[in-house]
Amino acid sequence: MTDEARRPEPPFPEQRLQPPGATIEMNPVPDHGEYSYKGAGRLEGKVALITGADSGIGKAVAIAFAREGADIAISYLNEDADAEDTAKWVKEAGRAAIVIPGDIKSEEHCNALVEWTVSELGSLDVLVNNAAFQRTYAHIADISGDEWDETFRTNIYAPFYLAKAAVPHMKPGSAIINTTSIQSRQPSSHLLAYASTKGAISNFTAGLAEMLAKKGIRVNAVAPGPIWTPLIPSTMPAEKVTKFGQQTLIGRPGQPAELAGAYVLLASELGSYMTGAVVPVTGGEIMI
Repeated sequence: MTDEARRPEPPFPEQRLQPPGATIEMNPVPDHGEYSYKGAGRLEGKVALITGADSGIGKAVAIAFAREGADIAISYLNEDADAEDTAKWVKEAGRAAIVIPGDIKSEEHCNALVEWTVSELGSLDVLVNNAAFQRTYAHIADISGDEWDETFRTNIYAPFYLAKAAVPHMKPGSAIINTTSIQSRQPSSHLLAYASTKGAISNFTAGLAEMLAKKGIRVNAVAPGPIWTPLIPSTMPAEKVTKFGQQTLIGRPGQPAELAGAYVLLASELGSYMTGAVVPVTGGEIMI
């Protein structure tokens, strides 16, 4: 199958998945680079902890990192089948994989994630804060205080908890990579809570980069545009899903595999002079 065949253009079939969504239920199924990404040993001997690595961007990053030589700790909420599939691809690349379910809103769980990674895989060189919570609403009155809190605890509290736990285990040359979004600069009204957290993540990235520079730990972020992941059909109205991503210059949503290279850059020596940066991967949408 060619790359083009795995990157179809809208309109997509109308679909609505039960949150958080399962990859196998999506039409079309996203491209995570399973058949296309070729590694070059850029992360040989490294250990990476990736949140939300069961599907979407996190899965694509896990596959790419493994093919670059890294062992992977796969953090996810409860999507066991998707997580085991990610682990299968990591192991087929000849690397170790551990799967760790649980809710990253909990500081205790975040601490346990880091400790389990170090205990099982021997070190922690790269932390990828990727997992996210998103819902869509037309009116602020429809957003409950509990949901606002859940969005912030998943999307920005957890990266804080995980970075705080990870830094004591990291050596010079280690990297923290956060997933922000084009929404951090160009917020959509129907994604009010999500977009607000993405703005916070961008600021968190810049401040933490300055804080950790003297330790030799780099902190950067990737800002995706519209990307075809389970988050989309499980949180957006079916009629919006059909044309998702058409507004990009490329005319389609990005596939998770198309972001993997940005994370490899920021995790490896290729990005050794980069810290405090936000790398846009937006299909041509300009981040103002």
